[in-house]
Order: sequence, then structure tokens, then C-alpha cells
Amino acid sequence: MEWGFMALKTGRFYECAKVEIDRDRCNVCGLCTKVCKGAPLYLEDKMVKVDHNRVFGCIACGQCMAVCPNKAIKVSGRDMTPDDVIELPDSESTADYQSIKALMISRRSVRDYKEKNIENETIQKILDAASTAPNGLGSSDVEVMVLDNKEKVEEFTFELVNVLRKNKWLFSPVMLKIYRPFIGKENYDSLKSFAATAFDTIINKYDEGTNWLMHSAPLAMFFNASKYADPADPYVAATYAMIGAQALGLGSCMLGTPNILLNIFGKAIKQKYEIPLKNKNGIMVVFGYPDIKYSYALKRRFANIKFH
Repeated sequence: MEWGFMALKTGRFYECAKVEIDRDRCNVCGLCTKVCKGAPLYLEDKMVKVDHNRVFGCIACGQCMAVCPNKAIKVSGRDMTPDDVIELPDSESTADYQSIKALMISRRSVRDYKEKNIENETIQKILDAASTAPNGLGSSDVEVMVLDNKEKVEEFTFELVNVLRKNKWLFSPVMLKIYRPFIGKENYDSLKSFAATAFDTIINKYDEGTNWLMHSAPLAMFFNASKYADPADPYVAATYAMIGAQALGLGSCMLGTPNILLNIFGKAIKQKYEIPLKNKNGIMVVFGYPDIKYSYALKRRFANIKFH
């Protein structure tokens, strides 16, 4: 049995993008067909041909436009246009390994920020850096909800703490024992060792005037993606945002708890902040100018590395 052709579906797109080839510019070098993994491009009769019924059709990854030395290919659709082709940075402006490693080693999870809002231009630079992150769909399904000053972050925190306050009993020792047979040992251990204590602490500290949930940051970005996206997509984009922020002199911290609260209790909050209800994969990142200067870096390591 052969399956009929179907375009790669995402949370935003249901059809293939359109590929056009300028025959006057094309020298049939074949580079586009080598990098095309959606597979609409192929060589036949000494020509580059297009067939959107092959494999996935054009997924608008843009690889063909980027590799063509003669600008002979145009891709339109699925959030891509020919205008998205830009010049590569020259080698002098590209960071070498030591520079990249130094930036990564200098990055820490920062939770103490100066009372200073972040300029709009800087926020846009962070978003620009994050938008370059790889994704599993060609055209990204990642969405970003931005809280661009401390007042907005505090309002968002207030709403999350309120829903947590009303529902924290669901994570009491008695309730966790009830969940135990259904959620598995690892999830039970995580909830028992983290959630119950963390949620109580978040509420108690908030009542004392300290924001342990969002750390009173002057900027927060919630990266989230549709169910069609690769589950890793929002986390990769968030990581790129953190690296970009580090290069701009900002500190940042990745927070998983807000997404848990939004998914379990936060339907009304998600609607208010225009976060699609079906977008379950998400991660919050807070940013700010660091209030504490670190004297040293810390060496990190994986749990294990195995070569085969």
C-alpha cells in the first residue's frame, strides 16, 4: 500500500511552499538538490526540476536559496520569502571557538537584577538571536510571549502565585501518595522532593515581598510551541536567547515552573496573554542587568559520555 502525498503539517501551515527557478541564472550545479531534504528538487535531463508531490514537498527550510551561488531560486510561502536571503557574515566578524567558549563559561543563572529596565533595542536583539535557532519543521512553530518591564513581570507573577495558592493542596503529601501508582517513581520523587517544597516557598516568599518565581526581573520571555513542533524547539530558542543576552551584558535564568503552572492551572492566564492553550511545551526565561558580580566560573559536566 502506498500512502498519498501530504505536505508537512505544522501549527501554522497546511500546504507546501512554492519553489521557482530562474532558468537564465541556473547553471545546474546541483547544490540545491543536494541540500533539499523535503525533496521537491531533483536533477533530471540536465535540469533542476521541481515536484511538490515528492516526499514532503517544499517545507520552506530555505537551504536551496542559501546555497545557490547565482540567486536562481525563490521560495515563497510557509513564512518565507526571497527577501529572507541575507549576506553571510565575513570571517572577521565570526567568533572563533575560544570566544564562544569564553562566552558560555561566563554565563551563569542570574536571579538578582538591578532596578533597571532593558532597552527596546536590546530586547529586539535578544529576539533576533533567538530566531536563528534551529527547529524541527523548517518554518518555526515557536511563539514568544514578552513581558518587557518589571511591572508586567510582577503582574504576571501575581496571577501565577494566586492560582498556585488556590491549588497547592494538590501537591500535598497525601495527594502525592494517591498519584504515586499512576505517575511512576521518577515523577513521584521529583514532585515529592521539589514541587511541594518549592510551591510553599514561592508563596511564603511572595507574601514576604520576595519574588522567587520570576525573581522580579525587568524582562521575561515565554517560549512555547505547538504540538506539531519538535518538543525541543522552544528550549533551543530559549537557549539562543540566553547566549545572545549574555553577549549583550545581561544575566538570565531559565525557569520551568511557570510552564507547569500555566498548563495545569493557568487556562485563564494563557488566554489573557495570548498563549495558545494547546501549546504545552514551553519555558520561561528572565533577563536583567546582574546585581551581583561573580569572581569565578564553574566547570560543568554531563552525567555520562559514551563513545561507541
